[in-house]
Amino acid sequence: MPRPKSLTEADLAAAALAVIDRDGLEALSMRTLADELGFGVMSLYRYVSDRRQVERMVVDRVLAKIDFTPPPRTSWTKRIMLFADRMRAAVGAHPAVVPLLMRHRNDCAGVARCIEALLAALADGGVNGRQRVVAVRALAAYINGALIAQAEGPLQGAGTQALAALDAAQFPLLVEAARSASRVAPEDEFHEGLALLLRGLAA
Repeated sequence: MPRPKSLTEADLAAAALAVIDRDGLEALSMRTLADELGFGVMSLYRYVSDRRQVERMVVDRVLAKIDFTPPPRTSWTKRIMLFADRMRAAVGAHPAVVPLLMRHRNDCAGVARCIEALLAALADGGVNGRQRVVAVRALAAYINGALIAQAEGPLQGAGTQALAALDAAQFPLLVEAARSASRVAPEDEFHEGLALLLRGLAA
């Protein structure tokens, strides 16, 4: 008789997320996960088939905390703003996970749940058919892109400072923008960019 399983999916996802948060996404492997759990590598294959399955578990764990319950008497654009903000908060707490959102956009229940919530808000706003497809793709691209930008190159980071130090005679607009960027808070950047996109959709 095989030994009874002693790990749950939650155990595996939590341990994998701990490795990613501490050491980065590239550090995640079946070996590092086994080490985190105190198991032998081969023992893990009783629970998961490969790293890709582990990644899906991690994404589901991060996104599971998002509440997509529509607030009463809230416009569809405000619903999208609220949902996007909640996504940003959940994923922003684990920035190294961001690349997994696109990697598992077609095979992860957590990502499907996010897209379904955005589609429902768009449908309530009268955005239908082909336009809804393009709109939800634009929203997903914006949210993912904003998360990547915040993790890899925040406006108040060293990259912006380097741009601000360029030759203003050669790059006057870029230097001006970089100097202004240091005064833009991350949440303002996210909210104002999303508001521009939603105004276009509403129009």
